[in-house]
Amino acid sequence: MTQVYLAEYEHFLIEEKRASANTLASYIRDVAKFLAYAPSKLSKINTDTVSAYLEALQEEGKSSATQTRAIASIRSFFHYMMARGAIDHDPTKGFTTIPSKKKLPQILTNKEVDLLLSQPERNTLKGYRDRAMLELLYATGMRVSELISLDINHINTEIGFVRIVSSKKERIVPLYPAAVSALNEYIEQARRILTANHMESALFLNLSGDRMTRQGFWKIIKAYQESAGIKKEITPHTLRHSFAAHLLQNGADLRSIQEMLGHADISSTQVYAMLLQQNLKNTYNKFHPRA
Repeated sequence: MTQVYLAEYEHFLIEEKRASANTLASYIRDVAKFLAYAPSKLSKINTDTVSAYLEALQEEGKSSATQTRAIASIRSFFHYMMARGAIDHDPTKGFTTIPSKKKLPQILTNKEVDLLLSQPERNTLKGYRDRAMLELLYATGMRVSELISLDINHINTEIGFVRIVSSKKERIVPLYPAAVSALNEYIEQARRILTANHMESALFLNLSGDRMTRQGFWKIIKAYQESAGIKKEITPHTLRHSFAAHLLQNGADLRSIQEMLGHADISSTQVYAMLLQQNLKNTYNKFHPRA
């Protein structure tokens, strides 16, 4: 349905706004990229969705100008959707220009991670698959786009490694035993049943036997956040942030974390050191008797 809306919006820009070719191309590109990231239903998109998307753009190394342009494009689209009655709210409200200073990401505590990862049922096809996806995200810190792009031959559970392939390069990240176990259970108990085509290469499949989508995973993680009763807003990036922060908190060096996350620049990884410093300061201010 979002593709229909996008086509209508493009027609609106051409016929009513008389947008130039360059403006049309940039607006449609920005909106299409955002809709590919966001939940499939427009009514489910909120300010948290937009914030998480901007966070993802920032991690990709996009400039403040690029992020600001993306906001303008997305806002224009949602204003059009409101005008035609497709939605009744503007999820871009409150977003203007993007400051160059990075916003510190929100992470889960160790207990919250354990609670979230314990939500999938261990006796259903969906439960086996969802547990494996969540464990793999927290084990490796990979992006959701990388998770759903994994093929079956990208993992080696015998030695406990996964090969993560992105558009720029690939990297090898180790897996902890619980993640290996979850993957083996999924492959043996669920994937072979979900696979309608024996030639299917995708590691994670939906219940129709097709490759898992970003929108599909978004729904999954939101459902488990609700069932776990976690009040923090969990986005597809939350386990990635938690992975990095928890490693750093337990003594891992920034260069190793940078390599596992696939950051091209160490400055993208340093945000987690800033996060831990801020958390330490908050703890000090809260508990020191003279703070």
